Parts: sequence; structure tokens; C-alpha cells
Amino acid sequence: MKLLKLSSALLAMVLVFTFSTPLFADTAAQKIEKRSNAAVAKFIKEFKGAEQFINNASGYLVFPKITKAGLMVGGSYGEGVLRVNGQTQHYYSVTSASLGFQWGAQQHAMIIAFLSETSLKNFIASNGWEAGVDGTITIADWGKSKDLSSISYEKPIVAFIFGEKGLMGGISLEGNKFQRIVP
Repeated sequence: MKLLKLSSALLAMVLVFTFSTPLFADTAAQKIEKRSNAAVAKFIKEFKGAEQFINNASGYLVFPKITKAGLMVGGSYGEGVLRVNGQTQHYYSVTSASLGFQWGAQQHAMIIAFLSETSLKNFIASNGWEAGVDGTITIADWGKSKDLSSISYEKPIVAFIFGEKGLMGGISLEGNKFQRIVP
């Protein structure tokens, strides 16, 4: 009799945990949102004028973690969000592949700011936007002492790469492919 009660209680607990776990687990979209929020907060905290800069942008992509690795053949992948007026509009992945002398692995965060409505609209309208083909991205060269909100950029799309971890030579956005995803 005791064994039957114990088995029933155990079965009830297993059923409760089995069906309630998805309620407590973050969805893929929620994970991307949380990581993106943390990346934006870090960007704003570390760089003077960053908050005003991204608030003045027509929109911006946030990729909180892009992983890049290579040994002769290399590649990178990351997932992030497109925000307009601070609100998430779409989710994107960024991928790249490369061939040549390379060795190592690295992770970094990236924010890409669209400084004009036209560049933002062209990006959103595209299906599989490729850096260097569909548009040119300027990689921002700035120091922590510069105020980002006071810098003027010639190109309408500017990328900020920060939070590097690991060791891998060079960062290029040429050939990076941006694809809308549904997490």
C-alpha cells in the first residue's frame, strides 16, 4: 500500500515537472532579448555618449555574442535583434566563412547602427543582406575617451565591436551575411 502511494506521488511529481518546465524555461527569443539587453547596457556603460548615439540612430542591430573560429577555414555565427526606437522589430543571424591563413577562436559583441532611414529601410527590405555587396559598413575606430555622440561618420552604417574574448587575428565585416530568423 505504501509503495502504491509512493509511486503515485512520484508519478504526479514527474508529470508536474515534465509539463511545467517549458513554462519556466526561456524561449530562444527571450534568451536573445536578455543577451542583447546586457550587450547594450555594457556598450552604454563603457563608452561615453553611446546611449545618445544609439538613441539618435534610425535603428540598430545588436549581436551580443558572435563566435568566430578558424584553422585555415574559418567561420562565424551569432544571433541578435534589430531595434527601432528601442523596440525589437526582428531577429537576425550573422554568418561568415573565410579561407586563408587563420588560426584561433574569438567571441565578441557587435552593434550596427543605421544612421539614415534609407539604410535602415534597405536593410529591412532585403532578404539576406550581405556586407560589402548590399551595403558598406564602417567599423568604428574610437577610443573610450571619445564621446560617441559627437563623432560624425561618412557612411550611413557604422559597426561597433566590443567585449572581445579569445585570440584571433583581424575583424572584417566584408562578406558577413545577415538573415532574418524566427527563434
